[in-house]
Amino acid sequence: MRRLVKTLVLVSIILGFSFILTVASEYFIPGESVRPLAVFYLSTTFNPWLPYLTVYSPEAVTAIVWDYRGLDTLFETAVFYLALIAGIALARGISLKADPGNEGGLSVIVKTVTRITGPMIVAVGASIGLHGHLTPGGGFQGGATIAVIPLIIIITFSVFFVIGKGVTKDKMLVLRSFGLVGISLTALAALIIGLAVGKTAYVFQNMAKPTSEVSLPAYFNESLVSGTLWFFNLFEMIAVAAGFTIAFLLLTYPENKEGENA
Repeated sequence: MRRLVKTLVLVSIILGFSFILTVASEYFIPGESVRPLAVFYLSTTFNPWLPYLTVYSPEAVTAIVWDYRGLDTLFETAVFYLALIAGIALARGISLKADPGNEGGLSVIVKTVTRITGPMIVAVGASIGLHGHLTPGGGFQGGATIAVIPLIIIITFSVFFVIGKGVTKDKMLVLRSFGLVGISLTALAALIIGLAVGKTAYVFQNMAKPTSEVSLPAYFNESLVSGTLWFFNLFEMIAVAAGFTIAFLLLTYPENKEGENA
């Protein structure tokens, strides 16, 4: 009887949400005032005829995230980093060490499949991150995809195997810090160039503006890099992959037995 009640409640919740979504899609349509803004973004993200407005990126989401509202993204990245630091601080008494005597892990078949698919997942993640200014994706998505590999290896082989291979909390923290420093320097790149040549420039500036002639190149060796966007995605990918790896290491490392030192 109890199982039947739980099933009915679950079905009722699903049907209720479905009904709400159906009604919302029928009667609650976004106002017309939202649409001109969308038209503006879509018509300017890659438009050589509007040199002071375009970002030279056919991927509108990346253009918005790292150019039109770049400061917001920078602060969001900082919040993610601070959350990670807080997690590390809570786990500061944990010493992550390899245990050669702990073979752990799953079957040989699963381990073999992981060895084969691992490089593929890394390649896909890198493609998502490094082509985020051209196609849907970006640094966060690419880094999150790459971070799947440490998690799979931890489950397949064990956390001690990963640590034994040199993937440690401290090294990943250094790698994440490298990514954040890269993001900061990219945000300051135009300003640094402007100061060097004695011209006006701005923080988070990508292309030239009416009041600033400084501009990062949209193309590099005939390849579209969209100014700072490619670099933002690269460093964000590194920072996110390292950050999630730290979280996975801390969450999967077994607690010490009672009376045992960390």
